[in-house]
Amino acid sequence: MRFFEGNSTAYMVMEFVEGESLSTWVAARRPLPQQDMLGIIVPLVGGLAVIHKVAHLHRDIKPANIYMRADGSPVLLDFGSAREIKGGDQEVTAMVSPGYAPLEQYHAYGKQGPWTDLYAVGGVMYWMITGNKPVDAAARIRNDVMPLAATLLPTGLYDANVLEAIDWALRPNEDERPQSTAEFLERLGIVPIDAMSRRAMATAAGNGVSSPASLSASSPSSQSQTNTQTTPSTPPGFDPELLKRIETAAAQHIGPIAPVIVRNASRKAASVAALCERVAGEIEDEKARAVFIKQFEEAMRESRTQPRAQPVTPSTTQPPASNSALPAELLKRTETELSRQMGAIASVVIKRAAAKARDESELYLLIADELQDAAEKKAYVRKAVLASKTR
Repeated sequence: MRFFEGNSTAYMVMEFVEGESLSTWVAARRPLPQQDMLGIIVPLVGGLAVIHKVAHLHRDIKPANIYMRADGSPVLLDFGSAREIKGGDQEVTAMVSPGYAPLEQYHAYGKQGPWTDLYAVGGVMYWMITGNKPVDAAARIRNDVMPLAATLLPTGLYDANVLEAIDWALRPNEDERPQSTAEFLERLGIVPIDAMSRRAMATAAGNGVSSPASLSASSPSSQSQTNTQTTPSTPPGFDPELLKRIETAAAQHIGPIAPVIVRNASRKAASVAALCERVAGEIEDEKARAVFIKQFEEAMRESRTQPRAQPVTPSTTQPPASNSALPAELLKRTETELSRQMGAIASVVIKRAAAKARDESELYLLIADELQDAAEKKAYVRKAVLASKTR
């Protein structure tokens, strides 16, 4: 995220995230399997843990503010309602998204805390599995007519503890809800960030990978920027569905760090068996490790007789659209030049263009598309023509 001043006001620039809305993503997958739902919720709650730790709340969590990247990872958008919570009789601007905002958000002196965001998370989960938006909090005070999640679903589709966690998070009285993300994750059957996942985080950090607790926490710009720069969408040679299953299973033992651990292991493992063994090595409890390995015994057995598929090398006639071909010096120089015309937003424009451009000429054309001034646009088109002639 970048901030800059201009035109006697202030601007906040966030990175453009490509993907689809959670509403669209879920609609194509109903009835949504439990592991898919938890694969979205666990990283989001892990992200909330980070902003709650620094005494901030999001305050506007709802399906419309959750976006799904192409690799299936969620992004929590719109931090415009976020506030620092200082305690005491603090006055906080009322902010309400009907169905997802608890009663304490309906007035300026409501007792807001982590339980406020967790009510909204429970509301999103309720909507994901039932297809129904929760009843407005204000309508639930005198006579709560909202059916419990457990009563709306066929037996066996979701574990009882998961449904209980949803109903717990959605209780009208804030004192009766989970008071922290750790409590909520524990009720879901996910081990909160503790000694196990701190050890895993240290391993990930040692390999230059950011913690997934930041996946969708602070700002969609800064965190999605970190994600897109450090982790590929799907490591070549492994089935994306299998990786998703491994992530979900691992998250039950090592917490929200699981996606990073799995991606990291997938880069080094030569087979599914080796991948599972690497991930299992991050689970300290022997019984939990055995449970994890047992879940993937068949896939591990098959992989020992079938070598991992090698990534396909792109043909010379269809070069990959990657910014790896663009020298860092070129991008830095171009950003410096562009910042004289656009200010701090230049870095966002350069990053977006570099992600799509296959060469210097295409980079300049993409930048030209972002410019409003006719003379400036023409200058970058001229640069593109000159660059194409020197190739």
